Amino acid sequence: MPRIEPALPGRTVARRTQGTVAQMRGTAIENQVCLALQRRGWAVLQRRAATCCGEIDIVAEHPPSNLIAFIEVKSRATLSDAACALSRCQRARLIAAAGILLSQHPEWGDRGIRFDLVAVDGAGRMRRITDAFRIGDR
Repeated sequence: MPRIEPALPGRTVARRTQGTVAQMRGTAIENQVCLALQRRGWAVLQRRAATCCGEIDIVAEHPPSNLIAFIEVKSRATLSDAACALSRCQRARLIAAAGILLSQHPEWGDRGIRFDLVAVDGAGRMRRITDAFRIGDR
């Protein structure tokens, strides 16, 4: 009978610590993105909006343009890496999650919607890609 080795506790703790650090960094970056949006006249409606299909980092509205944006934040070493980090599968999950949020918030239904991506590099520089993808894109 094969012998099963117990899990090494150090690895579990290290992995958990790494995940916590990444989550804290992600929250800090999302805070910066929210502040940048607010400076440009956007109101943040929800952060880390969780649905059964996935989570949307930021949901924001721009009252002057009667628009709601579902915003995904990606952080990588370079802006180009961050801008390319959104897979087709992730886009599909974001679209599905947005559909659920729209059904839960009928008051949002009379506004235009779009999907934006905010790319953040290792130095904290941000680039917002408005209308990064659309429903039906491949």
